[in-house]
Amino acid sequence: MLKAYEYSYFGGSEVLALRHPAVAADIDTVIAGVSPPARTAFGRRRYSARDITRAFRDEFHFRGYRPLSDTYSIEVPGCRAPIEGEFEPAHLSKDGVLLEVQFGKYAAMFYDMAKFQYFFNENRADVGVEIVPCVHLRRQMSSGVSYGEQLIFDIERLKRHFPAVPVKVILIGMDVNIEVAGGPVAAPEED
Repeated sequence: MLKAYEYSYFGGSEVLALRHPAVAADIDTVIAGVSPPARTAFGRRRYSARDITRAFRDEFHFRGYRPLSDTYSIEVPGCRAPIEGEFEPAHLSKDGVLLEVQFGKYAAMFYDMAKFQYFFNENRADVGVEIVPCVHLRRQMSSGVSYGEQLIFDIERLKRHFPAVPVKVILIGMDVNIEVAGGPVAAPEED
């Protein structure tokens, strides 16, 4: 797989590079090392989001990345009993970096930002990294998959109100001739 675009929000790229260079190197190695899966017979011979996600998670687990979760009770005013439950975990975490590989619906991408915010507020994470497909890859995948350009656009529209945590968003693809958001691939200037 290839990086199509990198987006740094609230200094996410800098935090990752300066405080967690080994994790940054792992991320680059894993992205470069994950091979495109075989296309499925689903639809018009498209890539499976589940297969790509599994390949990434397996590689990160091999390198020592583990889930991070927080258990708590939900108490709602006027309700008789608290709801016992577990906070949806960040799927991958290592040394203060939360990492999500998201090939799901758009709501899941945005919910990852909420998880990054929660663990950052709890002083259990320094930065969040979101690895998502670019629109070019999305067009070659099974239905229901969102794309990173939409996530970046919405983060920008919120004008630094949410998330209030350093985040690096990495859009990935499979073709060296990828064009992202209507133009050739180029890394944005850092914050």
